[in-house]
Amino acid sequence: VQLQASGGGLVQAGGSLRLSCAASGRTFSFYHMGWFRQAPGKAREFVAGTDWSGATYYADSVKDRFTISRDNAKNTVFLQMNSLKAEDTAVYYCTLGPSKVAVTTRPLYWGQGTLVTVSS
Repeated sequence: VQLQASGGGLVQAGGSLRLSCAASGRTFSFYHMGWFRQAPGKAREFVAGTDWSGATYYADSVKDRFTISRDNAKNTVFLQMNSLKAEDTAVYYCTLGPSKVAVTTRPLYWGQGTLVTVSS
């Protein structure tokens, strides 16, 4: 199983970025896909997740600013990040798991991470 994330970069506060993550190696239609992030000096934290039907769930810190979506035909998950803040600066990891509990706490699979830097 491989999760290949892309789309990170440098953006000014208030700006937007869109992350993508493609999964390969098996069929993931019924798995939950999501994103974690790790800011410098901090523990990894859950950001957003989605089940195979497209139902979504978010951490309170990003609710109303970030939108997660997925394309099951392409085994791809997206994270649209708007109104970015300096505190959103982190390495963002694509994740995969068999349930909401798994994706929000202990994902089964992790991508390699993509760096998002928000300048204030």
